[in-house]
Amino acid sequence: MFQLFLNPLVLLSLNINNQLSTHPSIMPIKLVEDSQIIAQNSKKNEQFNQLKQELETAGFEVILDLPPKRGAYGLLQVNTKKIWINPVVFDLHIALPTLIHESVHASQVCAGNGEITTLGVTLEPMNQARPFFQGYTDIHRKDLEREAYTIQTQPNSFELALSLLRENCKLN
Repeated sequence: MFQLFLNPLVLLSLNINNQLSTHPSIMPIKLVEDSQIIAQNSKKNEQFNQLKQELETAGFEVILDLPPKRGAYGLLQVNTKKIWINPVVFDLHIALPTLIHESVHASQVCAGNGEITTLGVTLEPMNQARPFFQGYTDIHRKDLEREAYTIQTQPNSFELALSLLRENCKLN
């Protein structure tokens, strides 16, 4: 999973090593090993992996690649049950919130037996999240996004997303 995220670092490492060998006057810098980078956010990585695995158990395919919609960090295609996660979210440190958001949409698909429907989430979204769903003119779409942003921005977002997925996709 993290191979996509770490490949640029390997290339950067090779480029720096090449520069050091061809330009010895450049002050050497200490390169951080891949395992140390992963360890920095190991709890979030474990949660990302667990949620990804639960989604796959529920029949969704999680693809770490550019979504077919330009500019999207994550995207769920309802009819194919494919979830794209843009690799840039790892660099931005928003991989877990992005997967949580898409897992709420997956729960909505399960609750609607293949059609996306609201879950009846009664929690209130953070004020900072409101602009992300208020712009939708379609009321149904606005409600779907409100639920996803509400769960994504809760302090216990991972636990909530996992619970919704297990309950609606009948994984227990």
